[in-house]
Amino acid sequence: MNLLIYHTQAELFEDLIDYIVSIADSAIKENDRFNFVLTGGNSPKALYELLATTHKDRIDWSKVYFFFGDERNVLATHESYNGLMAKRSILDPLGIPEDHIFYVNTTLAPEKAAIEYNKAISAHFDGADIAFDLILLGMGDDAHTASLFPDTSILTNKEVEIDSVFVEKLATYRISFTAPLINKAKNIAFLVFGSSKAEAVKHVIEDESKNPQLYPTQLIQPVDGSVTWFLDKAAANLLEG
Repeated sequence: MNLLIYHTQAELFEDLIDYIVSIADSAIKENDRFNFVLTGGNSPKALYELLATTHKDRIDWSKVYFFFGDERNVLATHESYNGLMAKRSILDPLGIPEDHIFYVNTTLAPEKAAIEYNKAISAHFDGADIAFDLILLGMGDDAHTASLFPDTSILTNKEVEIDSVFVEKLATYRISFTAPLINKAKNIAFLVFGSSKAEAVKHVIEDESKNPQLYPTQLIQPVDGSVTWFLDKAAANLLEG
């Protein structure tokens, strides 16, 4: 595990962009494509905008395929739909073709949406091992990541797949990568800001006795890949040392 802590979000974004560019270049050189899983929420919006503007010439975007680690059970036109934020901040500005973007079809029932997303991803990998080049993840102050929320059924799913899950505290369904699917990735990056996340960060990173039902992000332990944490000082302020 690599742990990187920054005084400012600007410094964090600069390093994270360098990291993304490096992985993209390696993947394209090796396989002629970069399979990139985006995270939702508010934290990555500025990152996506920087990639689509200031840094747009650093990646061959014609070779990039975009996926979503989780999605809300709302229509694609809803402000909470993760795909809509990505569409506005990075996908449309870069002119990414539709066949390079794998949205979750939320016109379907959640269980069916998960099944169809599994099918689409399996077809994209065409029989090869489903190991994404890079998965970006955030983390909530309850230590959830993607839609792996505390005390939910998806936490015990051992399959490398996308699953639907009912999140009782939100009274809604989500569609999400399972932990085993995330853990197959070649590279995983956490992007975490703010003092409200500090306690969760401390438990996830430093607890010797793991309790993933309470702190689901503890489940993220890559099989063969690497995980890097990009934290601001506020999110890291309870870590020892």
